[in-house]
Amino acid sequence: MDWLVNDALPLVARICLVVIFPFSGLDKIVNWDNALKQAASGFLPGAPVLLVLGMIVEFGTPICIVSGWHDGLATFVLAGYCAVTAILYHNFWAYPRFWSPDSAGYPHVWDFLKNFGLVGGLLLLILGSDLAQAEAASVGWKIADRSSMERTSDQPRPSGGAAVGYSRRTTDAALAR
Repeated sequence: MDWLVNDALPLVARICLVVIFPFSGLDKIVNWDNALKQAASGFLPGAPVLLVLGMIVEFGTPICIVSGWHDGLATFVLAGYCAVTAILYHNFWAYPRFWSPDSAGYPHVWDFLKNFGLVGGLLLLILGSDLAQAEAASVGWKIADRSSMERTSDQPRPSGGAAVGYSRRTTDAALAR
């Protein structure tokens, strides 16, 4: 049963968090003109370049996150991408009566909230990545498993929360890297 908790469920969670992004990137290719209009609707210049950069993020980071290759950095980049696109392109507050289903801003409320829901899930995923484990190790914490930590030095506990791993790489051998 350990394989389910330590290997299968974290992998399924990663896949569920990122499955939307390759399809979104593909949609940008298939519906380039509409995607370009949306990219140009923000105040940032260079809509075609922004669109290509967005597609690179949407195709590249999910692969890194699911495979575990630089997953902490990829997750951080994807979380930032979700937050920035929510603020720049789903600014529901700019529409009068955005809470009304008849308002043009109404769908933006849900897209904004969806993006920040993904940001929250991605930030939780960062806690189990190599990035969090390296930070914990740099201040003397050893992430033993999902439920316990042991001190490895007399350095103070890192600020900003507990260093708890949720990935399959929380074994002693992985931490010795």
